[in-house]
Amino acid sequence: MALTVNLRQLERRELDLEGALTPEELDLSFQDQIMRVSLPVTHKLHVELLHNAILARGRIEAMLNCECVRCLKPFQQPLVLEDWVCHLPLEGEDAVPVVNDLVDLTPYVREDIFLALPQHPVCNPGCHDLPGKSKARVGQPGRDVTPEAGSSAWAALDKLKLD
Repeated sequence: MALTVNLRQLERRELDLEGALTPEELDLSFQDQIMRVSLPVTHKLHVELLHNAILARGRIEAMLNCECVRCLKPFQQPLVLEDWVCHLPLEGEDAVPVVNDLVDLTPYVREDIFLALPQHPVCNPGCHDLPGKSKARVGQPGRDVTPEAGSSAWAALDKLKLD
């Protein structure tokens, strides 16, 4: 089932759409190791005709099951499109497809969900790394370079004579 709007109903009155769509209905089955949408995506939308176009506004919510990119712990993160707005022209070169007087809002909701996904989900802002992981230190065994105190990466270049 897709998120559709009937134009004949919309000509008579504005519509309020409220419900939930599964990730499969929204085609949100993307292959990502650190994030997925597993619960239904809820929506509460107000739709109206506006000068030969459809204007849809409202709220879209989803729950993401994530894996922290720093510590690898699983966590859930809400994804909320608080003031979602979509303007779809019914005429002209950019007109949306109309099939049996229905306009499908699903691809536009899907696209905005994809754009709102976090690039690097982190369980909390204070998360720094895997627990117990040792930090590489300068001068540890196995390190080739032991810089002198006060030296920088530019120090060796400063000593070069290019005459």
